[in-house]
Amino acid sequence: MAASCSGAFAFQVLRASVTTSYRLTFLPTCTQVQQMNYAKPLFAAKKGKGKLEPVAVKVHLPVEADPEKLVNFVCGSHPVKEDREDITIKDDPEYPEWLWTLRTEKLPPLSEMDPNTKQYWRRLRTMAMKQKNLIKKVKKF
Repeated sequence: MAASCSGAFAFQVLRASVTTSYRLTFLPTCTQVQQMNYAKPLFAAKKGKGKLEPVAVKVHLPVEADPEKLVNFVCGSHPVKEDREDITIKDDPEYPEWLWTLRTEKLPPLSEMDPNTKQYWRRLRTMAMKQKNLIKKVKKF
């Protein structure tokens, strides 16, 4: 009986040591969250004062103030900054006819659209998605 008791005790000790070594091997022991800082910071620190300053400098483009030029030319149409010549605005008959038929107002209501067109079904899907997102936003847990 003494041999069986010592064998059972040895088995419990062996099981406890295996469980402990398993925990140490496979379970994480670190409780801190690791941070991966791969991206560059938005602000670069100054060397002297330690204040933060934006990295990108905002570019201010010149605004045309001459009313004659604003009426007769498309200002800012040429991408070259030096010695640029803006496009001259033409008379109405010199433009193509389809330009005057473009829709500039709001889209027509869904009831006025033809259900056999692709635009109708795209608009219907967009409206359904907006409604679903609104319900999700208002819905409580």
